[in-house]
Formats: sequence, structure tokens, C-alpha cells
Amino acid sequence: MGVVAKRSTMTFFSDAASHYCHRVRIVLAEKGVTVDIVDVKPDNLPEEVAELNPYNSLPTLVDRDLALYESKVMMEYLDERFPHPPLLPVYPVARGESRQYIYRIERDWCRLVDELLAGNNPKNAEKARKELRDSLLTVAPIFAEKPFFMSEEFTLVDCCLAPILWRLPQLGVVIPQTRQSKPLFDYMERLFERPAFQESLTEKERELRSEASVA
Repeated sequence: MGVVAKRSTMTFFSDAASHYCHRVRIVLAEKGVTVDIVDVKPDNLPEEVAELNPYNSLPTLVDRDLALYESKVMMEYLDERFPHPPLLPVYPVARGESRQYIYRIERDWCRLVDELLAGNNPKNAEKARKELRDSLLTVAPIFAEKPFFMSEEFTLVDCCLAPILWRLPQLGVVIPQTRQSKPLFDYMERLFERPAFQESLTEKERELRSEASVA
């Protein structure tokens, strides 16, 4: 194993199109962290990533002697390392609920997004597309109750959900604009207008959404 030079600033190795990388970039932007974001292609990772990350995968976050390679761990680490503004509730019960919401987002929605992005089977993709659309429509009314996902404040849960919602046009998931879905559209508007969200976007993410909207 080669020797990796210690970086003087925090470094984030990121795939410009990955929703898992995007969620971490949102946290970094919300916290105003000084970080060197290195956009790399997942099929052409620099040797440094392999030296730091036993899975040779993205995202990878490096903070001096610490290397993290799981997005949820990175998000919580950043929230503790840079406590303002807080992105998890203070009280244990509420924190537990937030972590459970993130778990459900990954189990219920991220797996569908991953399947659609993989594009391996058109029949399975159409099924995943319908399941994601119907699931989002089912939960849409809850966004009328609070400005963010089950919360008065923007949290890590929103950081996980925002990249998925941004990619809906790219995934071919069309949410009909109805009375039932209006709270979801209002929620998306609140998310996408946040300065930190706009700062978190890569050129690739802007292009993919623009191209999908035109198609």
C-alpha cells in the first residue's frame, strides 16, 4: 500500500451525478464548510481513493487522518463537527425519529432510484417508476403540516430527500399536479430555492435536470 499525503483541508471525492454524493454536498453547503470538492468519475477513481477507502467507492470524505466512505456517517460527522446550524434535533427521541426517516427513505425510495439509474431492465424500470411516483403521491399531504419533512426545521432527512426529488425528471417520474400533490410541489420549491441547495448542485446535475425537462 502506498503512502497518501495528508491533506491540509477537508477533501470530498464526489461523483457529480450521484444522489448519495449530492446529499453530502448539501450538508457541506448548509454548514458553510471550507472543503476541496474533487469531482471524479466512478469508473476512473484516483489512486488516493483506493488508498483511503477499502471499498474504493464514492463518496469518500477525508478530514486530515479520518477517511469516511458512507454518506450517512459523513452527514452525521459533519453535523457534529460543525454544529451550526444543527441538522439533527437535540432530543434523543426526535433524533431517533430522524434517523428512522432516513432509513425508510433509503429502503423505500433510494433503492428505486438506484434501479432506475442503473437502467438494466426496462420492465423493472417501469415498475420502479410507478412505485416511486405512487409512494411520493401517498405521502404528499404530510408536507402541508410542516415546512420540511415532519419538521419545522431543515434537517438531514431533507438532505437525503432533496437529491431524489431533483432527479425526478431525469428518472422519468412525472408527478401529476393535483390538489393532493400540491404540498409536495410546494415542499420541492422550498428545498430547491435554498441558497445551500443551489450551491450544492454540480453542472452535471443542472444539465441532467434541464435535459430531462426538455425531452
